[in-house]
Amino acid sequence: MRCHVLCCAAALWSGSLMAIPLPVRPPETVPPADYLSQVNDDSTITWRLWAPAAKAVEVVTGATPDRYVSHAMSKDDRGIWSFTSEAVKPDLYEYFFNIDGFRSIDTGSAQAKPQRQVNTSLILVPGSLLDVREVPHGEIHTLTWHSSVLNRERQLSVWVPPGMEKSAEPLPVLYFYHGFGDTALSALIQGRIPQIMDNLLAEKKIEPMLVVMPDTETDLAEAVPENFAPASRRQTFYPRNALAADKELIQEIIPQIAERYNARKDAEGRALAGLSQGGYQALISGMRHLDRFAWLGVFSGVTTESVPDFRVAAQLKKNQAINRQLKLFTLVTGEEDIITGRDMTGLKALLDQNGVVTDWHSLPGLGHEMALWRPAYIEFVQKLFR
Repeated sequence: MRCHVLCCAAALWSGSLMAIPLPVRPPETVPPADYLSQVNDDSTITWRLWAPAAKAVEVVTGATPDRYVSHAMSKDDRGIWSFTSEAVKPDLYEYFFNIDGFRSIDTGSAQAKPQRQVNTSLILVPGSLLDVREVPHGEIHTLTWHSSVLNRERQLSVWVPPGMEKSAEPLPVLYFYHGFGDTALSALIQGRIPQIMDNLLAEKKIEPMLVVMPDTETDLAEAVPENFAPASRRQTFYPRNALAADKELIQEIIPQIAERYNARKDAEGRALAGLSQGGYQALISGMRHLDRFAWLGVFSGVTTESVPDFRVAAQLKKNQAINRQLKLFTLVTGEEDIITGRDMTGLKALLDQNGVVTDWHSLPGLGHEMALWRPAYIEFVQKLFR
């Protein structure tokens, strides 16, 4: 009886497949350039998608739902959908396709945004510091170790200035944390930190330094964001993760960098920065260990305004100690940021009230997005270690 049921089910499954002829790839007569997205010579972008069975397709641009813009695509007689934008400025742009209500990355592109749930693609319009140029290139090292603090395998990336992997002079170090939901590859692929650093160093606009890019999320069982509803995440996930990441930074990452590289060990030779959730991490670790860093950057960070930390709150009142220790305390937000804008303005008001000196930037027309964070990083890194 069981065999009969299985055989019937198999026949039904086979028959259903045969009854629905689904094309699995574009016809052999269509060159790939006809159905792949591209940047045009006039700085416009043409998005394309081969989806002959779809009834409606849109390309959606923007970094967060409050800034999404949908562009209706048109289909030709070959089943290829397309839309061409107006000319845009050089930058790295995020987008995805809405196919009959289904959100999809661009399957014709290898450039997906590194995320824990991948759902966005990237496309680069050349002409900025984000480009790969004919300049000396630094090395990207991937370090893997077993974390005794987290009891799991961990990885981070290090940008090493060109020709300085065996530097005789100790190099200063910038520790940089990515944002919520992203991965340790975010700073490399979407942040474009290697290209930015290569190009700025070639232009002699920055000091040679190591850039260490850890994974902001610790993936502890008690601190996995997927285990917490978004509405309660700031009260549950953020504090637990921040405490674990702080221990990892102080007890493992900084010592590991000191052991592997000829890195400076003084506070003036260390900087700490991050964006969004990474901005919160930078604030937590920077204030908890104020004696270890002299340069601090918080870009659109969640702050103690919405995720309280009593140790940090107490430290933020010590204006003389902060002003004496920090050579630079940069705060950056977008005026249209509805995600962490209140956090940042609240932090700025608190610091002003306590007499803490900051390098404050509130930029018009920008929200919670890389269009803010990459320029903020570029400006911040040029001020370090001078």
